[in-house]
Amino acid sequence: MPRRRVGVVLLVPPPWRDEVDALRRAMGDPSLGRIPAHLTLVPPVNVREDELERAHDLLRWAGEATKPITVTLGPPTTFLPVNPVLFLGVHGDVAAVDRVRDLVFKPPLERSLTWPFHPHVTLLDGGDPARIEAAVTALADARMEVTFPSVHLLEETRRDDDGARVWNPIFEARFEPAAVIGRGGLELVLEVTAEPTAEAQAFSHAAWQQHDVDRWGEIRPPFEQLTVVARRDGRIVGVATGELRDGVDAYLADLIVDRSVRGEGIGAHLLKAFESEAAKRGARYATLRTGAGERQHAFYLRHGYVDWYPLPQWRGGRDFVQMRRDL
Repeated sequence: MPRRRVGVVLLVPPPWRDEVDALRRAMGDPSLGRIPAHLTLVPPVNVREDELERAHDLLRWAGEATKPITVTLGPPTTFLPVNPVLFLGVHGDVAAVDRVRDLVFKPPLERSLTWPFHPHVTLLDGGDPARIEAAVTALADARMEVTFPSVHLLEETRRDDDGARVWNPIFEARFEPAAVIGRGGLELVLEVTAEPTAEAQAFSHAAWQQHDVDRWGEIRPPFEQLTVVARRDGRIVGVATGELRDGVDAYLADLIVDRSVRGEGIGAHLLKAFESEAAKRGARYATLRTGAGERQHAFYLRHGYVDWYPLPQWRGGRDFVQMRRDL
């Protein structure tokens, strides 16, 4: 049975996340951008895929039994001389942090520990001891009052080009009682999270397939993912991602080029490769959405796309446009 490498954390929410990341950046934290700012409740543990829903249940129960937790982070301190780690200490309602940690530290998330649980937010792991000690002195007044609204399950989703681990949230449980509708009758519990769970994704996929059968009499061709990556000297400098919809529409979801190499035609090469591969797979046209009148809009017009229909105030109050190009 496949295993998933996960951990349970309290993610530092905005605006405090930006302050913590600024400290991490100043210290040269190599995990910045790979691991979000967090307070670890359960360190990385391998969980069987068929036990992942039990892990979600632990977080749900912990969320329902806990109110938002407000603590003070800081000032920075260290585990030296035992361990060269610079971190923000946790003060105030530490008992609440301990309680939620005890609620989630159970099978399948329970694991053996090298060190006793000590709540903290890491700024730098494995740094130069002299520099860490200097930072403790220089940042002695750095404090922030933070309210954690939820608990998250993180997963090691991949390794980056340097082989470093990349962790992303895959499940969230808010610190609030479950929203129950229709008490005494047909009860309905509503969960609100940032990302769908694997269980919710599986339900949605199956339900939409059945919807297609009911409506069309057959299952339409599923979306087929398509990604094109541009590298220079082994380093990724651009990515185009999208999907083939219903076997005929090549929808370009994202096209991004590293700012250091923009203006060198890399975006045009990515776009052409995406279109070419989509055409080989049977797509008859390509579509995309972009900001109306913006630089990207002009880019796609130059490459043969035409405005299909407007999307007024489609995102963030900005006007977008749906574009199309026959392949």
